[in-house]
Amino acid sequence: MFVDTHAHLQWRSFDKDRTLVIKRAKKADVARIVNVGFDIDNCNKAIELAKKNKGLYATVGIHPHNASQLNEKTLKELKKLLKNPVVVAFGEIGLDYYRNLSPKEIQKQAFINQLSLASEYDLPVVIHNRDAASDILTIISKFKNKITGIMHCFSGDKDFAKKSIRLGFLISFAGTVTYSKAQNIQETAKWINLENMLIETDCPWLAPQSMRGKRNESSYLPSIAQKIADLKQLTVKEVADATTENAQKIFNIT
Repeated sequence: MFVDTHAHLQWRSFDKDRTLVIKRAKKADVARIVNVGFDIDNCNKAIELAKKNKGLYATVGIHPHNASQLNEKTLKELKKLLKNPVVVAFGEIGLDYYRNLSPKEIQKQAFINQLSLASEYDLPVVIHNRDAASDILTIISKFKNKITGIMHCFSGDKDFAKKSIRLGFLISFAGTVTYSKAQNIQETAKWINLENMLIETDCPWLAPQSMRGKRNESSYLPSIAQKIADLKQLTVKEVADATTENAQKIFNIT
């Protein structure tokens, strides 16, 4: 059994065949899918999807691209959404200095405010990092022993992974680990212990190498597990069992 720990099946590209996509995932032994929100509307859609489909869960949070939207009204709305039993984490939150769609200082304050809220509600956080590793480590270190979470779609190096793990975070690998030029990510996947690892698709983006150019979906998750198994000279079952157990613990799902 596999758990797709980061998907966006509520995204509009799935509007025409979402039911079939979920069926294909289950047929591929992807028994659980965590759909991740990034603004209020998207969070609501993720929650509704989880309510209607067994094995689906949701997260709520404001993405760094949308950090300028975070205000007192938005925080109140997030608090209401957090009360829903299908919500298993706070995210996708973090920093993105690559696209900088919100000013850096606003991103950082939104990140801090949401970490505080996650701590208050005792929820793990799903962190988006792009070209912002140093600031992310500085900020989450202030919440040491108060939060746990996931470094989603990991693209950093061993040092960032090591420091993240010390702060109580799991490292999640997406389809990028299958790319031929992603040697840095592959080296980190080889080095990291299974007990600190998760897998995800981040669909509809970042399809694995064998599906490059296509819309990504949760049923492709086993190919990511296969690549990690090859890198670590393990069986796919070993990767599946460990990452499923890790997902169940971090999200508190059984």
